[in-house]
Amino acid sequence: MYRIPYGKAFLEFSLPEGMRAEVANAGEAAPLQDLGKAVQSALADPVRSQPLRELVKPGGRVCIVFTDMTRSSPDHILVPALLREVESAGVRREQVTLLCGTGMHRPSTKEEKIAKLGREVVRRYRVIDHDAGDPHNLVELGKTQEGIPLSVHRSAFEADLLMATGIVEPHQYAGYSGGAKTVAVGAGGKPFITFTHGPDMVDHPGTRLGRITGNPFRRAVEEAARLAGLGFVINVVQDEEKRPIAVYAGAPRAAFEKCVEIARTVFEVPIFRQYDVAVAGVGYPKDVNLYQASRAVSYLFFAPTCVVKEGGVFILPASMPEGAGDGRGERSFLEAMSTAKDMTSLLAELRKTGYPPGAQRAFIMAKVLEKTHAVVVGSRRPEVVRQVKMIPAGNMDQAFRTAAAIVGRNDLDVLIVPHALLTLPIVKQV
Repeated sequence: MYRIPYGKAFLEFSLPEGMRAEVANAGEAAPLQDLGKAVQSALADPVRSQPLRELVKPGGRVCIVFTDMTRSSPDHILVPALLREVESAGVRREQVTLLCGTGMHRPSTKEEKIAKLGREVVRRYRVIDHDAGDPHNLVELGKTQEGIPLSVHRSAFEADLLMATGIVEPHQYAGYSGGAKTVAVGAGGKPFITFTHGPDMVDHPGTRLGRITGNPFRRAVEEAARLAGLGFVINVVQDEEKRPIAVYAGAPRAAFEKCVEIARTVFEVPIFRQYDVAVAGVGYPKDVNLYQASRAVSYLFFAPTCVVKEGGVFILPASMPEGAGDGRGERSFLEAMSTAKDMTSLLAELRKTGYPPGAQRAFIMAKVLEKTHAVVVGSRRPEVVRQVKMIPAGNMDQAFRTAAAIVGRNDLDVLIVPHALLTLPIVKQV
């Protein structure tokens, strides 16, 4: 019997007769016994930075960019710790802005803000959502050295001290998430997000999972955050059960790199061949919509070597209560996928014309579906699954039968990745 995440619970399943499976789990690391104490230690001894109390100007303005609900960063612990530090240095509460780094995602609800930060923080502080498409709340910063247009939320730019939270885990474009990305994308303007998620960037061989050097996306977000004035970050590494295992604070790049060192030992897992089928577990909060949940499939496809053979099948359990998703980016993804004739022509069109923010997920998934197939299990919105050229299945047994029909035989070789977003399988030569 195997078990994979599904929503806030799990799906248990067995393989049909004749199929064989291996499980790829992230490496083990001892969870932090007390994240609050670990955060205090990280703030007391920041990486390549003065302590926060020495960075803050008494009476100065502070902006903390925190992650939205699509990221499982424990901001309810990180943000209050940052607030205690800056207030002890003389910053008044009314001089603090807490900015939800939504990027091109939908605005967060009040309940989501409370879940992220805690009821008292939401009650006592100014908590706002970023809107990448609102020019009135953006400050233009010119262009990067490579010509990418830059802008950032006004509250972030005008702060005397700009900080960010984040989690460090494998990321489709940035190599690893965290560090500068929370500000550069989460609080960045639509033109920057459009360019960095565009076909030229996504097609670049350096834009890969696990790669942070020689990666043009990572280089762009680092430069954008530097020009925005990002001065301090606190980042967390979590295991596949979302238990914090490391936390570092300090200078943005330096603290991020310390987290990456830990993350590599946990997330990068050797495998020794490609498989016919891969089961990509994701769970809450990523499986609330297909835009986010489909990352589990694309992560396994865009590992240094795709984990399934060409013509193979990905199985994705995802409840998808929000369908494709409610934000502008999610709607762009759905429109591009649903109107496509086929994946090859969609890729050619998007490379020729470009695409709006959000449709980069269509570009990525078109690359996946041009070579492989995807079956989505247990979706509450099967019609959306069909619209994006994937195959809905009611349960895991039906999904395996569908995979057998696609591959053309029943003795399938299956890789089960319970936490596909937190496991980077690396095909090794035997």
